[in-house]
Amino acid sequence: MSRLRHCLAFGVASFVFALAAQAQETSAPASAAATPANRPAALADFDAYVDATRKQFDVPGIGVAIVKDGKTVLEMGSGVRKLGEPAKVDAHTQFAIASNTKAFTAASLSILADEKKLDMNDRVIDRLPWFQMSDPYVTREMRIRDLLAHRSGLSLGAGDLLYWPATTYTTQEVVQRLRHVPLTNSFRAEYAYDNILFAVAGLVIEQVSGKPWADFVRERIFAPLGMTESQTHAPDSIGPNDDIATGHAKFDFKDLKPVAPMSWNNNQAAGGIYSSVHDLSKWMNMQLAGGTYTDASGKEQRLFSAKRQTEMWSLLTPIRISEPSVPELQATKPNFYGYGEGWFVSDYRGHKLVWHTGGWPGMVSRVTLVPDLKLGIVVLTNQESGAAFQAVTMRALDAFMDAPKTDWNAAYAASMKKAEANADESMKKHEATRMKGAKPSLPLDGYAGTYRDPWYGDVKVTKEGGKLVMSFAKTVQLKGTLEPWQHDTFIAHWNDRSLNGDAFVNFSLDPDGKVREVRMEPVSPLTDFSFDFQDLRLTPVTTEDHTCRSAPCARQLLGPYVTGPVALSREAVARKARSYGFRPAITATRRGRSKPSARRPPSDRRGRPRCRPNATPGLAGAAKECPRRAGAR
Repeated sequence: MSRLRHCLAFGVASFVFALAAQAQETSAPASAAATPANRPAALADFDAYVDATRKQFDVPGIGVAIVKDGKTVLEMGSGVRKLGEPAKVDAHTQFAIASNTKAFTAASLSILADEKKLDMNDRVIDRLPWFQMSDPYVTREMRIRDLLAHRSGLSLGAGDLLYWPATTYTTQEVVQRLRHVPLTNSFRAEYAYDNILFAVAGLVIEQVSGKPWADFVRERIFAPLGMTESQTHAPDSIGPNDDIATGHAKFDFKDLKPVAPMSWNNNQAAGGIYSSVHDLSKWMNMQLAGGTYTDASGKEQRLFSAKRQTEMWSLLTPIRISEPSVPELQATKPNFYGYGEGWFVSDYRGHKLVWHTGGWPGMVSRVTLVPDLKLGIVVLTNQESGAAFQAVTMRALDAFMDAPKTDWNAAYAASMKKAEANADESMKKHEATRMKGAKPSLPLDGYAGTYRDPWYGDVKVTKEGGKLVMSFAKTVQLKGTLEPWQHDTFIAHWNDRSLNGDAFVNFSLDPDGKVREVRMEPVSPLTDFSFDFQDLRLTPVTTEDHTCRSAPCARQLLGPYVTGPVALSREAVARKARSYGFRPAITATRRGRSKPSARRPPSDRRGRPRCRPNATPGLAGAAKECPRRAGAR
């Protein structure tokens, strides 16, 4: 089952959702905060429709708000905040809005751009000199605007395991590890959704404004708009009487249960906000008014300029348009589709849509704006069913566009059914090619050890009670048993069954029968893309690893912006030293360990390198590149 942030990557045209539509009745009727008299005739039965959608897709609670022409047409809640408890969802119930946060980050940068404190075309390294991608050209050319547009060359969800599920890395550590995350495409060549570059954007906001991202959003957006039911530190600051929904997931794709709240403090700028549909009505009205709002004294104020809004809503990165997953969704196929700055842009029935979705453990949501109709729709849910928020959104859009009434519940149920069938077929293919009875080629002890990936860090495999257990050093939730599958391949069954992220784990052996590398990939195609196990390149950590135990040593080997100890193999020490202009000579010590000795390039009288072969351009304080010798290539 996907977390359904999958919908972030593939848009209106082909929503494929992964939850079994077992109807579970929740006896909490819808409660509306706006009178039916204010609604179009097509929405006269909207409360009942939302309630039916909730039951169709097994969602405990849904919040909905609709704004039109600067006024709130509807605010309502349906169902309960948490299964088994009586508290109802209403218009003031807070949900995690996840990646709908990205538009707030884009707005924050726009505010700073309007104040001439930055330009959206500024190079990132001019604001964060230590920033580095895995390619020096991309490092040099990455602009602030690029951070918001999903066109960096990173793969879908690249680096998400650094913070999803929750890890102990800091935001700065996450961004520093970006230098090791591989690029799989050319810069600005193709769309691939990511979260990690929004962490960079958050640090840019902090560097320019002098305030943490969370403080900036609270002071410069929430406070002016009167968004008193929004916060950036939930669930850390949730009180016992707070009106906040609990997320729910289908454990093992079948059993609906509450999930533990997740704190995403190391990438808040990508998805850290909790809010209510009441507050998001204010956010949508400001957006539809071109960045203006009315303050508490009744005066019109401007949050950001009309120019910046036009740029945020302009298509920067085209997205391929695919056929809908089932014929029932044919009407959702857009004529154009792409990403702007923190927003998707597409069309529906001749109207431009500006929208985004969000997914969180146990909660998914969608915010949709129709600029020419001055229409805004927000749907927040506390279950991982994107089908529910899509069905509600499409019904509301049709009502204001005078479109024929469509049974969107049936359409998205058909899409879900097909997705589940495809997942079942995928597993059958794995089963068909599996060599049953093929045992591991090594005793279990032979697979045990610590393995290291360049960008994630350490993953341990231990033998406990006659079984292998895998645990990710920085991710508490990623711990589980390795079940033998065939030969040197196992399946990691995570102890937290709400994740629905079990993975194949393949140990590659060298000619001497020792583990050379470990590769992973999700078992189910319905697993959320943020479980980017396929990008890991895990290799054994040996006793010969060279450890820099001081910051000066680390800086000598890895560059001037490393601030702490690092651990590298001897080969990596030599490789990194060469890339920074040294000629390492590995020599053995009495204990059989190794250390690099290096001759530096020529220095000036102050000891600074006059030049450095293959110097990384654009890094503040970096030595200039050595001139090429005659005849050199």
